[in-house]
Amino acid sequence: MTVRPPVPPFTHETAVQKVRLAEDGWNSRNPAAVAQAYTEDSWWRNRSTFIQGRADIIAFLTGKWERELDYRLIKELWAHDGHRIAVRFCYEYHDADGRWFRAYGNENWHFEDSGLMRWRHASINDLPIEESDRKFHWDNTSVRPTDHPGLSELDL
Repeated sequence: MTVRPPVPPFTHETAVQKVRLAEDGWNSRNPAAVAQAYTEDSWWRNRSTFIQGRADIIAFLTGKWERELDYRLIKELWAHDGHRIAVRFCYEYHDADGRWFRAYGNENWHFEDSGLMRWRHASINDLPIEESDRKFHWDNTSVRPTDHPGLSELDL
């Protein structure tokens, strides 16, 4: 059995760690690597799209990051209890025509004992922004630098 620490039940410290690991994974924009954090039969609701299983996760994320260019994401712990974590998040990207967007959302996660995510429910809204209004300024690496402000510090 694959184990993906930290594992539930989550403490505040381990929930924060799990959220940051998820943020770093998604910022890698590597669909196959990201999918490994989810159970084989993981079930998602992402906006109005329903996804089940790692193959569908990989296909979904591949398309997402082909459309959402220069994607940069920040996640923040909202709440946790046992096997569940709730996060708020925000990400910025531009489309192929150079139009910039900021997406705001909330996710509810449920984990198996192994630390793999079984369910992901995401509600997301996009807001067009000017490039000059961007807040997420780090080079195109897969991780947000530790000195870059989080969502609460950016007041988003």
